[in-house]
Amino acid sequence: MARVAVVTGGTRGIGEAISIALRDAGATVAANYAGNDEKARAFTDRTGIKAYKWDVSDYDSCIAGIQQVETELGPVDVLVNNAGITRDGTMKRMTREAWEDVINVNLGGCFNMAKAVFDGMQSRKFGRIVNIGSINGQAGQYGQVNYAAAKSGIHGFTKALAQEGARSGVTVNAIAPGYIDTEMVAAVPEDVLAKIVA
Repeated sequence: MARVAVVTGGTRGIGEAISIALRDAGATVAANYAGNDEKARAFTDRTGIKAYKWDVSDYDSCIAGIQQVETELGPVDVLVNNAGITRDGTMKRMTREAWEDVINVNLGGCFNMAKAVFDGMQSRKFGRIVNIGSINGQAGQYGQVNYAAAKSGIHGFTKALAQEGARSGVTVNAIAPGYIDTEMVAAVPEDVLAKIVA
C-alpha cells in the first residue's frame, strides 16, 4: 500500500515540486494550501494530487485537516512542513503583526502539523518528517528578522524532535534551501534581490 504524504504549502513553488516528486515516487499525496483556491484547483487538475485547505498557523485546523486526510487516504506516514510566508521589513519598520504572522506560520506551523501526526507515527513505528528551513535561518538576512528567526527555530525544533522520534522509527530532518525562483522570491524588491545575489 502506498505511503500517505502531506505537504504543507504543497500546491505552489517548492511545495508543488515536492508534491509531484513524492507522487512520482509512489506516495499518495495530500497537498495542503491556505488561501488561493483557483491555483489549488489548477494544481489538482494538472497533477491529479488532491488539495486540502487549512491554515497551518491554526492548531485546531491542523488537527482537523489531518483527520480529514487520514479518513480519506489513510494514516499519514510522511509530513513535509514547507508552508511559509514573508513579511519583510527592517526592525524600524516591522510591526508586531508582521513578526507574529511569520513566526506563527513558518515555525508554529511546524509544531502544529508535527503534533497532528507524531503520535500516530510513533505508534506505527514509522514516520518521516522533513522541515523546510532556509539559508537565511543560518546566515540571517537584512530586513528579515522575523523570517530568519522562524527558519532558525525550525532547525532547533528539528534537532530536538529527531531525538524524540528516533527510538520509534520516526526520523525528523530539515533542509535549508537557498534562493529558488518561486513566487515568494519574485516578490522580493529587485534592488534587495540584487544585493542578495551579489
